[in-house]
Amino acid sequence: MPPIPMGEPARPRREPILSVRNLETHFLLDEGVVRAVDGTSFDLFSKQTLGIVGESGCGKSVTARSILGIVESPGKVVGGEVMLRRDGAREMIDLAKLDPKGDRYRAIRGAEIALVFQEPMSSFSAYHTVGNQIIEAIRLHQPLTKKQARNKAIDLLHMVGVPKPDRRIDEYSFELSGGLRQRVMVAMALSSDPRILIADEPTTALDVTTQAQVLDLLRQLQDERDLAIILITHDMGVIAEMADDVVVMYLGKEVENGPVDDIFHNPKHPYTRSLLNSIPSILARPRSKLSTIEGSIPHPYARPPGCPFHPRCTVAIPGLCDSQTPRFLPMGDRQGVSCFLHHGPSGQSMPSGKDTGARHDAV
Repeated sequence: MPPIPMGEPARPRREPILSVRNLETHFLLDEGVVRAVDGTSFDLFSKQTLGIVGESGCGKSVTARSILGIVESPGKVVGGEVMLRRDGAREMIDLAKLDPKGDRYRAIRGAEIALVFQEPMSSFSAYHTVGNQIIEAIRLHQPLTKKQARNKAIDLLHMVGVPKPDRRIDEYSFELSGGLRQRVMVAMALSSDPRILIADEPTTALDVTTQAQVLDLLRQLQDERDLAIILITHDMGVIAEMADDVVVMYLGKEVENGPVDDIFHNPKHPYTRSLLNSIPSILARPRSKLSTIEGSIPHPYARPPGCPFHPRCTVAIPGLCDSQTPRFLPMGDRQGVSCFLHHGPSGQSMPSGKDTGARHDAV
């Protein structure tokens, strides 16, 4: 009689360092309310790269700014939680309940969570050298003299691959190339040794070679510093290369999430499949037209009833998708989706015949 195999020992449950739950950020304008973020939830773990993807206007950048408490007026976080586990602490703190201009938030912003802005040219002051701006960020969170902070800034510039950092530190942002500006922006974000780095479209407006260098830099820094990274982009190729897990957003809502392999090889939501099908593939027939997503993102003052994607969805269910909002529910162990093709109105699983998902060959 063969021996009875012993069960695997239970692995310790991973605890997230950042947990966003039902985040809502609205802009209260005279014309009406813009629900830029409308109930997004996700977890971020140590040493993980979480990709947030979607078309422009889906709420990705506002989500990042909401986490850091830097949403510009008249925008305001009106609901949800942003739970941060501070370094060495067992309990989590809800950033959404802190005063964005208060000392506690200022102590966290930059020191524990840092942001690489989308446009480094407009993010740097044109009236101060890049070195002065890095030194200011260092001294804001660390008790260093100006000389010590300058030496650390030079070390940071050297670490991110800026040539001749002792000279570049005294230059202005307009004197640097796009790739160097992005590297300097990364250096400033890392100036206070944060545990979480939010990179908002870090490769926008960069050539392909420079894009690859910036992404390689982020990977290297993550390995060296055990960084958790939130990578915001509309480029599915960057997501495939960099992310461990993916959150797909549409009109301020999370419509699908899961491990990157599941998202690329077994997408559940029609919007996710449409994004993937619009990527050029080496397997496509020569001279064939790229697939496109019909229509455009609805006007923020004219949000459609029901599922927000149904006006552009080719497999929408009449009488259901256009009248009821699907709940975000799990699909398997690690994937989740908000779609009536997989969950009925009351949350029950739909018959297998209703699942129109198809395997997508990753590019």
